[in-house]
Amino acid sequence: MTYEYLPRVATPAEHRLIAEAVGWDHAFDWSAMPLSLARSVAGVVVLHEGGPVGMGRVIGDGAFYFYVQDVAVMPEHQGRSVGGEIVDRLWAQIEALAPPKSFVGLFAAGPAAQLYERRGFARHPGMAGMFQVVRERPVTVA
Repeated sequence: MTYEYLPRVATPAEHRLIAEAVGWDHAFDWSAMPLSLARSVAGVVVLHEGGPVGMGRVIGDGAFYFYVQDVAVMPEHQGRSVGGEIVDRLWAQIEALAPPKSFVGLFAAGPAAQLYERRGFARHPGMAGMFQVVRERPVTVA
């Protein structure tokens, strides 16, 4: 299969299409996604036959802290090195922006950890990745 890798952040429609295809439909507040995507530092979108099939982006301050985020490939295109190519291209974008000693982090679930480990990411003794999710707030009408 032929893939086209574009050095840009996914549009909100592309992001939602791919996210839903990989089962992430519950993970986002879709109304916040346009602003979140616009504030990304870098990105890669993968097209096949003109349609989006993969994505990844980098978030952070764009100066010292960088986080690989939302790397996803539609199930029918997984296992074809598309995810690895997305990560490699994101890394190249980070290297072009980041000064020495910059921090590049990510969270990986399940078998995705191996994809990142093969590219030099490592778990570090004495450090633990943590996160917390902001709960939904009741809507108040003024």
